[in-house]
Amino acid sequence: MAEEVKLLKGNEAIALAAIRYGADGYFGYPITPQSEIMETLMDEQPWTTTGMVVLQAESEVAAINMVYGGAGCGKKCMTSSSSPGISLKQEGISYLAATELPALIVNVMRGGPGLGTIQPSQSDYFQTVKGGGHGDYHLITLAPASAQEMADHVAIGFDLAFKYRNPAMILSDGMIGQLMEKVVLPPQRPRRTEAEIRKECPWAALGKPVNRKPNIHTSLEMDSTIWEQYNIRFQAKYREIEANEVRYEELHCNDADYLIVAFGAAARIAQKVVEIARKEGIKVGLFRPITLYPYPSKRLNTYKNKLKGILTVELNAGQMIEDVKLAVDCQVPVAHFGRMGGIIPTPQEVYEALKKTSWKI
Repeated sequence: MAEEVKLLKGNEAIALAAIRYGADGYFGYPITPQSEIMETLMDEQPWTTTGMVVLQAESEVAAINMVYGGAGCGKKCMTSSSSPGISLKQEGISYLAATELPALIVNVMRGGPGLGTIQPSQSDYFQTVKGGGHGDYHLITLAPASAQEMADHVAIGFDLAFKYRNPAMILSDGMIGQLMEKVVLPPQRPRRTEAEIRKECPWAALGKPVNRKPNIHTSLEMDSTIWEQYNIRFQAKYREIEANEVRYEELHCNDADYLIVAFGAAARIAQKVVEIARKEGIKVGLFRPITLYPYPSKRLNTYKNKLKGILTVELNAGQMIEDVKLAVDCQVPVAHFGRMGGIIPTPQEVYEALKKTSWKI
């Protein structure tokens, strides 16, 4: 299948990119505003073309455990949900991290807490970037800001998950999931054969190997000294990820007196704010983290002696602001502007908030 250009919702781009990546399985459960992912997969019927399994599970808990089973066999498996559904998946996600199994999880965030609203939000930052489930673990976390990146991050997420044997998450939001844009889809990749999986994933549980013990994936270890050694190994892996897999985007940062730091939908709004401010003669730049874990702290730190202030723009009460303050060693004034419960601010609203900060622009 050659490269294609289509007008797609962000959610649809995720689904089509998963098929073209050669994913082995998708297991999910419907919830707004991400239901188009599974709906598109069902419409495309990839089981008839690539052999990809697409299954609506009986619950979010069942879906993540199906992913766990498929990932344990070395298969490229994924799931998707929105905020309350991701909460239900947290135990299974923690198990994936503990057993070092690669998988891709998509969270198209909606307003909360509780069932909340079906409108866009970014209030799952803590839940994802800080671990979410129990135990000391991290998810490789990608934050797309366009329908194109929704598609692109499927391959990146899967590749990083398998490279580090660690679950990866695409942390999107209802605005990015529902907007429609031109998307360039990649060519079709073939799914791997069982022989290729055995070669690439020697840890996969594919039946008892000859002359050695079978692979068993469990997150239970009753000897605390052994489990501590596992955790030490996990932490070493996270340091390797932090050193090698940071991604970010910068707009007019080099000469900026003020920075807006934003991701996902908020970054799209902030891009217009930068344009408005520059026309008014105010040197504002945009720093957009693409990986929320690992966070681009070192790069953001390089600006700390050049700036008069930083404004984090988030569709929440202020969650990423903690990482921004740590990144600049609290040596730059950092303020937060956010809307909650599914409200999306206008660029002018953000611009007025920027001018009203304690820095007295």
